[in-house]
Amino acid sequence: MQDLVNTLNGFIWSPALIYLCLGAGLFFSILTRFVQVRHFGEMWRLLFSGKESDKGISSFQALAVSLSGRVGTGNIAGVAAAIGFGGPGAVFWMWMVAFLGAATAYIESTLAQIYKEEQEGQYRGGPAYYIEKAMGQKWYAWIFAISTIVAVGVLLPGVQSNSIGNAVELAFGSGAMIDTAMGEISFAKILTATVVVMVLAFIIFGGVKRIAHFTQFVVPFMALAYIVIACVIIALNISEVPAIFGMILNDAFTPMAGVGAAIGWGVKRGVYSNEAGQGTGPHAAAAAEVQHPAQQGLVQAFSVYVDTLFVCSATAFMILITGAYNVHGVGDAFLVQNIAAEIAANSPAYTQTAVESVLPGVGKPFVALALFFFSFTTILAYYYIAETNVAYIKRTIHVPGLTFALKIALMASTFYGAVKTADLAWGMGDVGVGLMAWLNIIGILIIFFMARPAIKALKDYERQQKEGVEKYTFDPENLGIKNADFWVKRNAEK
Repeated sequence: MQDLVNTLNGFIWSPALIYLCLGAGLFFSILTRFVQVRHFGEMWRLLFSGKESDKGISSFQALAVSLSGRVGTGNIAGVAAAIGFGGPGAVFWMWMVAFLGAATAYIESTLAQIYKEEQEGQYRGGPAYYIEKAMGQKWYAWIFAISTIVAVGVLLPGVQSNSIGNAVELAFGSGAMIDTAMGEISFAKILTATVVVMVLAFIIFGGVKRIAHFTQFVVPFMALAYIVIACVIIALNISEVPAIFGMILNDAFTPMAGVGAAIGWGVKRGVYSNEAGQGTGPHAAAAAEVQHPAQQGLVQAFSVYVDTLFVCSATAFMILITGAYNVHGVGDAFLVQNIAAEIAANSPAYTQTAVESVLPGVGKPFVALALFFFSFTTILAYYYIAETNVAYIKRTIHVPGLTFALKIALMASTFYGAVKTADLAWGMGDVGVGLMAWLNIIGILIIFFMARPAIKALKDYERQQKEGVEKYTFDPENLGIKNADFWVKRNAEK
């Protein structure tokens, strides 16, 4: 199984996808005149301006749901893996993916708002919807929808729960070993998997509103607590910060772990972490109640900054400043070895070791707790994304019990991932992320060349900004944007 997954990843995560992610981000940054820089103040203002409605959630709730998908195990175990296999320079490429990816996030999230629909009293949207309506290629939209259901409903939840299980076992001990059909598994992992699945069932059977209300409280609180701990560790080692910056920048372009390795691991883990271009963020963006599509596009661009420039950087600096990492070379060799060889890079162990070295007795339990909330809320976001694509399919074919089957599959994947090995879980997750990234980035590039709807929306929003309007409006027909039926109907009703 591991060999098959590795082979698939070799094809999916070829240099072509890595450069496609970076190239698309640069392309959209230039075309939007670096919207992620010019409108940074507006992003901040919009965070707290919208309110939820009976059919939609607020901009902040949509941000929280989106962040719950972005801020997960990739911010803790993913950063460790990027450093462990790509060297410190991989952090630089994670920053680059975030900076350029913020423009991609604006494009895909604005498209989601433009082409969203109202289904069964809820706003729905995402890549499958805008691929069908803007490209006119329903078959391609179906491929994306099915791939996404498999990726976020089956492949990716196991990555999140795997890190939770590993962190709890490392923090509190494995306990007795239990013989199961899957082999010997520690009592700690089985107990953790059971608790996670029970709480998960309670929330996902409550619908999108329950998910939004849970994440809008948990995600900001946990992210802030995590960043505060990181700041304490950095402050205690403040004299080392210039050297760490130098190490990151120098290794990004030198062959310590190979320039290709630094770029490859930095981009792979960067895309996994902040999800810009992957096509997950637009699903939550479409659910937001806003006056203009560009508003939620800007909010979602800001979420990429929060994920990578804040949370991922916090993890990277904790690991590098304490020296709690190794850099793997060919085979079993190490290019750099600072800690025990058996401490896995594809796990939260580097981060737990880093915090524990500065705050003895606190580090391992704290990281385990942070990882639980980060990863758990990411699984909730995965469910919402999968459910949205099931709703897309049900527009054409109504399959009884499909949503219920999705819930069971996601809970089974979560349990399985919590008790299995890290390498297999991460490998399956990479397959899911890669498939979605290929399909979504190609889709938004084609849509851009066909109609440029997200760019038109941005120019329209900036025009109204200059005019100082109190309430923004969006008229797709006046802008030459076709098939934006939701907004046409809203304007007609008003």
